[in-house]
Amino acid sequence: MSENFDSALTYTSYLAVDELLKLQRPISTGPEHDEMLFIIIHQTYELWFKQLIHEFKQAQVAMESGDSHYSLAILGRIRTILKVCVTQIDILETMTPLQFNAFRSYLSSSSGFQSAQFRMVEALLGRRDSKMAGHLPLDIQEQIEELTARNSVWDSALVYISKRGHAIPKDVLDRDKSTGYVANTSVQEVLLEVHRNDPESAMVCERLVDIDEGMQEWRYRHVKMVERTIGHKIGTGGSSGVAYLSSTLFNPTFPDLWEIRSSF
Repeated sequence: MSENFDSALTYTSYLAVDELLKLQRPISTGPEHDEMLFIIIHQTYELWFKQLIHEFKQAQVAMESGDSHYSLAILGRIRTILKVCVTQIDILETMTPLQFNAFRSYLSSSSGFQSAQFRMVEALLGRRDSKMAGHLPLDIQEQIEELTARNSVWDSALVYISKRGHAIPKDVLDRDKSTGYVANTSVQEVLLEVHRNDPESAMVCERLVDIDEGMQEWRYRHVKMVERTIGHKIGTGGSSGVAYLSSTLFNPTFPDLWEIRSSF
């Protein structure tokens, strides 16, 4: 059986480097030196969001199939990607408020609030909000609606725990997935039992806590970066800027895993 090998394939062609390096198009006059950094950081975020979507979906497959080791590997990778996302803020913060404001007006109505991929990440993590995608194109809204009709990452984790022989309530497993998950004391009792008697499943749960903490850390660093750059001005695109971003802080993605901390 012959291998399908392209002898003409190169590093540049495989990674589409020529096309990639043409995607940074500053629009400020000059252009302003720091606009290039701003573009590259945010394009890189979109690439990481694409990878996170890819990994979260695979983590769901792994958990729902009951594969602990593969689940741990994928969830660990997600945790590491989130750490990189946080670290990128350190680079962005090398740009001073004056340097950012030198080209900010050119951004017009564009805003990070319009990132469709981040809304998809939120949907995979369980956000169920009819307004979360209302400002996005219709095809994107349809994609997000499809995600919010299926198991979230937490729903997949509950399937995994159930397959490990733990009695997750049937009404929780069979709930309407288009509605947001609400912390459940019965589930918390099961999770305590998992941590005490099933180390393998407990490791998967702790990876989820790592991811939850990583998301919260990214949100916090993002808020402080915006605040130190534009203060409390209205954000680009007319968003409320820091006020909106601050409202997203300290909202756990997997509340049951945090509630049980007081009972160990």
